[in-house]
Amino acid sequence: MQTGCVHCGQQHLLKDDVLARHEKVQFRCTRCGQTTVVEVKRRADETVVISPMPSFARADASTAKLRLPPADDGLHLPPDADIVLTISTGPSKGKSFKLKNPRTVIGRKGADLPLDDPEISRHHCVLEVRERSVNLKDLDSTNGTFFEDERVRAAFLQDGAEFRVGSSTVRLSFQSK
Repeated sequence: MQTGCVHCGQQHLLKDDVLARHEKVQFRCTRCGQTTVVEVKRRADETVVISPMPSFARADASTAKLRLPPADDGLHLPPDADIVLTISTGPSKGKSFKLKNPRTVIGRKGADLPLDDPEISRHHCVLEVRERSVNLKDLDSTNGTFFEDERVRAAFLQDGAEFRVGSSTVRLSFQSK
């Protein structure tokens, strides 16, 4: 795995077999001489969280903008209900968001619906609404998108469905207008 020094950004290659055996690995930077500790957390659902994030997963000024394929004409919010996303676990617990568009990207800063969760990718997943059904699609996120306790590339959501991105569980509900 490649990771960067938290002090100067110099990239270093760490051995995967060493990371697999230890919860924490430290290294001394060849450029600045400072020590960086890399922490590997394995959760019960087999999601691996690496801190600091490896260079391939970090979003910075050089990250290209998200390029989604054009939205099809079948995407529409239901005329008789609001679609509300409620965060039930994670750093944004208790917050609710009403979808304003039939296609919404969930992620960190810069997404249509930004969540303050360090385990969420910049552009983590997208919701596409077709009247009373919602398609959830993972956008090649680092830590994955989970539905019914399984990592998914896509899922079909209905009223009351819950999915997880990072450490945040999101509940989708249709509320009559």
